[in-house]
Amino acid sequence: MVTKVGVLLSEPRPEPTTRAEFLRYSCEITLDPNTAHEYLVLSEGNRKVTKTYKSVSSSHPDRFTECEQVLSKESLTGRCYWEVEWTDIKTTVAVAYKTIRRIGKGNQCRFGYNDRSWALDCSQNTTHSSLLKSENYEFFHNNSKTSIFAPDSSTIGVYLDHRAGILAFYSVSETMTLIHRVQTTFTRPLHAGVFLQYCGDTAEFCQLK
Repeated sequence: MVTKVGVLLSEPRPEPTTRAEFLRYSCEITLDPNTAHEYLVLSEGNRKVTKTYKSVSSSHPDRFTECEQVLSKESLTGRCYWEVEWTDIKTTVAVAYKTIRRIGKGNQCRFGYNDRSWALDCSQNTTHSSLLKSENYEFFHNNSKTSIFAPDSSTIGVYLDHRAGILAFYSVSETMTLIHRVQTTFTRPLHAGVFLQYCGDTAEFCQLK
């Protein structure tokens, strides 16, 4: 006698499409001052970071010593959504494993230049007319670059479905426009992060309702 055994395969979980749907998975992100490079100033309850050229931090074994970047306190698993509002010239919005290297300025430390982090560079370029501005985006993982043209926005939405291996970046305005989507396998919890290129640049993790 042969007995048939049925296997129930779970249906893929639908991804959000509207901002209201994304907000169902909103999470509060605060930055870890122990990881912040010495030129980064945290404020607004450690949700905002500003780049300076004056050392403001004491030494700590978790601190990035050469790369002007910072990680979140929270480790991210499950389905999460957050938004980062950035200003001025260039900001990198990223996620990384806690095991990313902190000492030095090589590829093993910088967001997007190793297999422990995924990063979206947001750059503002000015054309011949000072009134015409557009954002350029570049996605980095393991030192591989993807150039992207997408609607300009000073707010970047990040959606993570850790179990499904989905990471997506969105341009947030009246609508949600996908900038870049990654399908991979995450092997451990992730941390949100930002890298600031120039003095005076800021990035803030928004309080979502």
